[in-house]
Amino acid sequence: MTSHPLVARARHLADDLLAPHAEQVDQEGVPASHIEAVKQSGLLGVSAPVAYGGSAAPGAVARETAEILAGACCSTWFVQTQHHTPVLTLATSELPVRERLLDPLARGELLSGVAYAHLRAYPRIPVRVTRDRGGWRFDGTVPWYTGWGLNDVMLLAGVTDADEALFAFTEAREQQGLRPSQPMRLAALTASRTVSLELDGLWLPEDAVVLRTPYEEWAKADRPKPTNASPAVFGVAEAALALLDDDTSAPLRTRLAEVREEAYALAEHPVPHAYLAERLALRTRAYEVLMTATTAAVVAGGGRSLSLTNRAQRLAREALFLLVQGQTAESRGVHLKALAGSVG
Repeated sequence: MTSHPLVARARHLADDLLAPHAEQVDQEGVPASHIEAVKQSGLLGVSAPVAYGGSAAPGAVARETAEILAGACCSTWFVQTQHHTPVLTLATSELPVRERLLDPLARGELLSGVAYAHLRAYPRIPVRVTRDRGGWRFDGTVPWYTGWGLNDVMLLAGVTDADEALFAFTEAREQQGLRPSQPMRLAALTASRTVSLELDGLWLPEDAVVLRTPYEEWAKADRPKPTNASPAVFGVAEAALALLDDDTSAPLRTRLAEVREEAYALAEHPVPHAYLAERLALRTRAYEVLMTATTAAVVAGGGRSLSLTNRAQRLAREALFLLVQGQTAESRGVHLKALAGSVG
């Protein structure tokens, strides 16, 4: 645990706003007022450069604030967590869009969503990008886009005819060539306002581009990211353990602390491609503790846990969501093998 000011702000936000309204948000959707509170907290700039209004906080601070937000209201956490990839992408870019967007995103004046996970489906290409009128044309389908109606801008990606990954910013609204679906009804996190996006000739100018690189180069940098255990897993598990008595929760807290310590030590490793197998194993162990903790909370709550407004039941559904959030074929295979071994 750290004493960083952003950790204190996250706890204040969680205790005073997010946790008290989490069951209502789960049923009704993340309100704009929650997003405004996150914007004003400074948490959107946790990893952003100081020169652009961010905090450039250590990774440990970013992880702890994510745990706190996810444990309080996983839907709100999931909407705002999309923002951090666009910020980091801008921070490492040398293209003109950096000077236009990094400052308002780092300061929390704007919230960004992301539409790029479909790149991991390669060689299948859900979104194709082609040269058009001095800019770029996007065609295809973005299967998942979170925060529709809450985000100001989005980071959109596709693959060019030259097998490049191309990322560009556009406004997060319906426009010519971009049409959202109706909000998806999901078993968990329906509140996050997730839609799919149909792209039919969406045109973006050259100065909207933030990254253009050979696909294999992007994939090499991206591959380690989904292998690490998500801080949200630890946050939701902690929230579930808080619903249990000390005798039941104590051994689970010990297991959770052990896995967290090992996972975060690897997250700090200077070589992101090192120990991929160990990272995936720890990710799976974190899931095991999460599912045990949330199941125990449901069992402890008895019949009350079946109510849609019950906290244990909400946490159990959020745990199901986290099992597949950020999943890749590799992480899925490791997890399934572990599950098969546990019943063998």
